[in-house]
Order: sequence, then C-alpha cells, then structure tokens
Amino acid sequence: MTTWEGLVYGMGFALQPGVLIYCLLGVVLGSFVGVLPGIGAMAAISLLLPITYYITAEAALIMLAGVYYGAQYGGAVASILMRLPGTPQSAITSLDGYPMARQGRAGVALFAAMASSFAGSIIGIAVLVVLAGWLSRAATAFGAADYAAMMILGLVAASTIGTDRPAKGFAMVVLGLLLGCVGTDVNSGVQRFTFGQTEMLDGINLVALAMGLFGVAEVIANVRDPDRQGVAERIGLRRLMPGREDLRRMSWPTIRGSALGSFFGALPGTGSTLSSFLSYAMERRVARKPERFGEGAIEGVAGPEAANNAAAITAFVPTLTLGIPGDPIMALMLGALVIHGIQPGPLMLEARPEMFWGLVASFGIGNLLLLILNLPLIGIWVAMLRIPFRWLYPAILVFVCLGVYSVRGLSFDILAVAAIGLAGYLLAIASFSPALLLLGFVLGPLIETNLRRALLISRGDPMVFLERPVAAGFVLVTAVLLLSSVWQAWRMRRG
Repeated sequence: MTTWEGLVYGMGFALQPGVLIYCLLGVVLGSFVGVLPGIGAMAAISLLLPITYYITAEAALIMLAGVYYGAQYGGAVASILMRLPGTPQSAITSLDGYPMARQGRAGVALFAAMASSFAGSIIGIAVLVVLAGWLSRAATAFGAADYAAMMILGLVAASTIGTDRPAKGFAMVVLGLLLGCVGTDVNSGVQRFTFGQTEMLDGINLVALAMGLFGVAEVIANVRDPDRQGVAERIGLRRLMPGREDLRRMSWPTIRGSALGSFFGALPGTGSTLSSFLSYAMERRVARKPERFGEGAIEGVAGPEAANNAAAITAFVPTLTLGIPGDPIMALMLGALVIHGIQPGPLMLEARPEMFWGLVASFGIGNLLLLILNLPLIGIWVAMLRIPFRWLYPAILVFVCLGVYSVRGLSFDILAVAAIGLAGYLLAIASFSPALLLLGFVLGPLIETNLRRALLISRGDPMVFLERPVAAGFVLVTAVLLLSSVWQAWRMRRG
C-alpha cells in the first residue's frame, strides 16, 4: 500500500476504542513517571512488560511507546521548576529552563518545552513515514569511525563555543570522560577505578550523577542562600504564554532540534539523550550571543526538547526495520515483540502492516493527547514555585532518593548522589559547568566503544578516521575549533 493508504489504514486501527485506551494509558503513565525525578521510562516499561502477555502485540507496542515518548514531556517539568531532571534527556533542559523559572518565566519555559516537544514529535513522525527506508540504510552505513569522530566533535564544540574560559570547559569534559571509564571494561572484563567496590562494577549511575549535579547541588545552594529561593509572586495567565519575541526565538531551534533528533534517533546506539545534548551544543554554536545560554535562553529549552522527542519517534526505525535496538528502552520494545512471536526486520512492513502503520498513527494521537493533557496543567505546575522552599526541599530529597534507588536497588547510589551533590555545589561555586561533565560522562563510553571498534576493524591504523569522508569531515571541523580556541586564548593573554 502507498504511504497515504498506510496512514489511513493505521489511523483507523489506532482509533479503535480498545487500542485508544492503551494509547491513553501509556502517555498518561509516561508523563507521570517523567515528572517523578529519576524514575524514567525504563523502569515503567520494565514493570509493564509482563502485562503485555495478556493483550495484543499491537496494543502492547502502542502502550509501551506511549510511556516512552510521554516521559519526554514529563521530564521537562521537574527540570524547569526544581532543576531535578526527571529523565537523563531532560538534564540539559534545566540549564536554561530553571533560570527562566527563577526569573518568573516558568510558564513560558514550560509552554516552550511542551510546544517544541509536540513539534519535534510531529516532524519525527513525518520523517519516519517519508524517510524510514532511507534512514535505515543511512543507519547501517554510519561506521564506528564516523560515530567516534562525530561525538568527539560534539565534546569539543560544547566546551569551546560560547565560553570565555575554554580551559575550564575542557577540564569538565575530561572529568566526565574519566567518570565514564569507571566500571568493568566490556571488551577485556578488567575492572577500572572500582576500588574493590562491587557496586561500582556497572559504573556510576547516570541518574545519580544527573540528580546530584543538578538537584542536590541546587538544594544545598538554596538552603545556604535563602535569597535564591524561588518565585513568590502569583503569576497571571498572560505571563504563562510566550510573547512574540519568545516565539521568534524558539521557532528555528525547534526546527533544527527536530531535524537533528530525527537523524540521530535513527542511528543505533545514539538515542534521545545524545540528540538533546548535541542540539544544545548546536544552538550555542549558531547563537549571536552564546553567553545568554545558562542564564535563561528559551532556545536552550526549545531545541533539546524538540530533539529528544523527535529522536524518541525515529528510534523505532532501526528497531522495526532492521531488528536492531538503538538503546536499552528499544531493546525492551524488541523484547515485547519477541514475547508475541514477532520478528522485526525489513519484511515487517509487509507482514504486519497494522502494527507498523497503527504505531505511526498512535504517535500522532498520543502526542496530541499529551499536549491536551499538559498545557492546562502549566498553571498548576507553576504554582509549586510559591511553596516555601523550607517545606519543599525535604520532599525533593525524598523523591531524589526514591528515584535513584529505584534504578538499581542499591543504597550505595543514595550515598553516591549525596557526595555528587556536594561536589556539584563546589564546582558551581568555582564556576565550572556541570553540564559539560555530564556530557563527557554520557559520550565517553560511546566514544571509547566506537574508537576501539574502528581501530580493531582497521587493524590499529588511525588513518581510518581520515579515509572515511564523514569521519574526516568531523575531524577537520574539530581541528578548526581547537585551533580557534587556542588562538583566542593566545590573543586574550597578549591583550
């Protein structure tokens, strides 16, 4: 069937009452677990997986997918209001969303997050429908050297662009890379920097690191400095809506973030976390005044939110068309299909058209439901800022502990998040960027894996990074950025 016929067929399937109920259940549950700090879609989908035994494969996939992209919406709420990343992807949103909330613009930040998330999802759906075949071929053509060079470029760009102290940026990136090395080496099985602690064999918990750097550190800062505590005045309806200038500023970042997320979401092993971080780095790169980022730039909210929601949609491309899960959550989705005896692959579109087109149609329906559910709640979420912080922070710390503990079930992670929070507070006092540390931590293991894979394939020849055109392009841009940074530092010292 043609694309139009497939969409009509899928819409008819997704609007069946039984299927629609499961779609609604998935997006509501996903939005809820996204708001709760540290819980995330991974835990929710894992708990729901046994339920899929008792429903049809199509309804199960639609419900689990709703939890996945619904969590992207909810994760922005806690990040913007309390600097508590509900999901790892939303950690980058707090960098500018939280300063906007402190400036009395929490409603504008939440509206920007919801609107750009919806736009990113719709663009991701369009890309999935029109370019699914091309994206699947591009995903298989992207080699290990290309991945490694691309991620190194992302680290260098994030640490050098828009900052007057690139040395501090590099220091945070390197620290993040070192923390990402902690744990068991997947290739040799050697334990690295574990200090004999069995809890460290799987590495440092990403949720604990994000919650400590952003959540606990902010709690410490607010407790020590009462003048920093949130917005006390009542915010009217007009201040909840963005003005013309805000709409102008967020439009192009939303489009760029959607395009970036649509592409990287389809590449196996990248996912929405990488897309949101790269989108933020790109917005700082193209901004006329990059120093605004970190101080409440609406572009820093719109771009990453559009990117991670577009990536959440197109992440289904390699999963459904190639049978290759792009991230752990997609692996759970693949497991749900295997439970029902369905083998994803290139022939799935012909063998199970109701599943593919029904899922695509449910993306649009689910995101519309999320927009309808979340926009009226903006005023309620903003009202949380009027709660005195001395009443709020005990609840915040309880949610942090519950969220961190729920990921691996280790009390060690609770102690770790406390230590990381104290370190994050000290880093903030010394004007070091915790976002760059987190970026290095996320990309470090991916860079190492692809770097070693590329050298293994090339028998140790580093020229593989110059022989592949894509990798060579990334290397060239990285070298230009490094030389430009050194030149600017030299001119500042002479001046």
